[in-house]
Amino acid sequence: MTPYVLVVEDEDALATLLHYNLDKEGYRVSLASDGEEALMQVDEQMPDLIVLDWMLPKVSGIEVCRRLRNRAETRNIPIIMLTARGEESDRIRGLDTGADDYIVKPFSMTELTARIRAVLRRIRPGLADDRIRHGDIVIDRVAHRVKRAGKEIHLGPTEFRLLDYLMQHPGRVFSREQLLDAVWGSDVYVEARTVDVHIGRLRKALNQAVDDDPIRTVRSAGYSLDVEG
Repeated sequence: MTPYVLVVEDEDALATLLHYNLDKEGYRVSLASDGEEALMQVDEQMPDLIVLDWMLPKVSGIEVCRRLRNRAETRNIPIIMLTARGEESDRIRGLDTGADDYIVKPFSMTELTARIRAVLRRIRPGLADDRIRHGDIVIDRVAHRVKRAGKEIHLGPTEFRLLDYLMQHPGRVFSREQLLDAVWGSDVYVEARTVDVHIGRLRKALNQAVDDDPIRTVRSAGYSLDVEG
């Protein structure tokens, strides 16, 4: 599953540069130009990581970080702060507010992408690893292969992305709309019932290897990958 990165930066030239380079690195990227817009975007779709400028219009980056850390549903989103402030006291303040890392402008894109990979490996290992495992299911992202109990599972590209996303969040229940945004993208119009069709295909493929359904349907709520695997 392609990690989704929200970049919050009010300098247009830098925001465009960040978007271009992170997209080239394989991330799915959205931009917000002020703190208020950033909080709204987080409510609409949870990012896997936020690159957050310190000095922002409307709501400052440090305040955005503080608000996200005070809410249970956003408390664990990895945050990398960008700032022109290089003094140790400012760096400590940023980290104390809940930032996971801190990078001072000007910086190289190589350094930023290395920091992003390091934070994802540490905090969301499922997003940074080429292979992830849940119970008897293993996904190899490089080879684009799935195995269950050692048996090869043949999945279409949408079912592969769907399984990858569910495996990153075992036990968490996702509505059809949340899965549509995460797997198909928020800018693509697809009927919510399409999710049911692809879940059905994914189930059939997984259960051919082992007759034990790992995907749980939660009535009136959505779908979840069983924590028991």
